[in-house]
Amino acid sequence: MHARMRFLLAGIPIVALTIAVPFVNRAEPRIFGLPLLLAWIAFWVIVTPAFVWGLGRVDHRW
Repeated sequence: MHARMRFLLAGIPIVALTIAVPFVNRAEPRIFGLPLLLAWIAFWVIVTPAFVWGLGRVDHRW
């Protein structure tokens, strides 16, 4: 379970910023005035440190 959690926490931002990008590559809808793709990337750039923090917490327990 521990190894799965590490891969999950490390993999979600990677998948969101690489594999999922073609699926959100649209100009509409706009979020806070930004095209969807730009808002998607900005969101994941902001949220990725939370995943890294969670990864550190999971690794620190063991």
